[in-house]
Amino acid sequence: MKMTLNKTSMLNRLAALVVFGTIVFAAGCDRVTETEGPNLSDIYGEFTVLEDFKTSQADVDFSANETVYFTARFSTITSWTITIKSSTSDATKIIEGRSNLINEENGTWDGSTTVFPSFGTGACTVELWTEADSSKQNANVNVTGLRVPTGTVVADFESGINPGWTVFAQSGADMTFTIANDKPVPEGNNYFDMAGAVNWDYLIGLVDFPATAVGPNGFDRSSNPNESYFNAVLYRPDTLTNGIVLFQFKEDENGDGNFNDANEDMYALELKDLDPGWQIVSIKYADLIALENGQPTTPRGNALHNPDKLHTLSCLFLANPATGYSQVLMDFVVFTNDGPLKL
Repeated sequence: MKMTLNKTSMLNRLAALVVFGTIVFAAGCDRVTETEGPNLSDIYGEFTVLEDFKTSQADVDFSANETVYFTARFSTITSWTITIKSSTSDATKIIEGRSNLINEENGTWDGSTTVFPSFGTGACTVELWTEADSSKQNANVNVTGLRVPTGTVVADFESGINPGWTVFAQSGADMTFTIANDKPVPEGNNYFDMAGAVNWDYLIGLVDFPATAVGPNGFDRSSNPNESYFNAVLYRPDTLTNGIVLFQFKEDENGDGNFNDANEDMYALELKDLDPGWQIVSIKYADLIALENGQPTTPRGNALHNPDKLHTLSCLFLANPATGYSQVLMDFVVFTNDGPLKL
């Protein structure tokens, strides 16, 4: 059947199409005029301080899982740096950002350290520097309790040499495999000094930390290797670059209370290129590899990372015998849960 439209119907349909087109055009214009990102005035406007630099609280107890955060507001976006310094030591924490607002999201301090040693209790001075006008504002925070990492401390050297450890040093020259405290200490009062020169062997000395010496629950690790992180705080002198630190992780897979090198897994972490000064070294247990003569190899056991079966942690200090005296300091050896150590 053939359809026909009268003049009035055609005019009505034409009007409807015009209205529809106008709506679509208007909607399209609205989308085009939406802006993304900061306003130009936030970037290029005149810089002024709208809210002065402040702390969220005067006292903070990091041992009770408290944190402190800093606040400030500016008229334009600028780079800024918050520097927290202990009044009783050289401990320093640095927080940096770029924004026109400092608040709990980007200006929180959890008690951790950027420049060792770690913070102690007592007063801290806090300085805010803004790039836009190179101005500085100051505040104060009093630390009443220290940050306590979650996990298992293997060795902090505060009580000297644990009789359950095995400490061995070659009969080389200038050997000092012992507790010391005569340098800036990253955590507590003591550290372990590994140093010496051996002209016939790579091995300078070693320390074995068996699970039985750690505590009644051993290393107290879960079976998930992605949840456990190994951490150690190490120091390399500026002028000595030949030291090699080798950590070995020996697993008792059959549960007989021993580690058998022939048929049980041993994973390793080899550190040849330490930065000068104190630093935290962290690695997820799942990322450890089997090594033989410094090269990756196939594990000799079930080839599964089993942190819950860790029997002994060994620290070997090595150096090419042709390179002479070497030294590395060690402190705060600890396993943490679900993330690297923060001191």
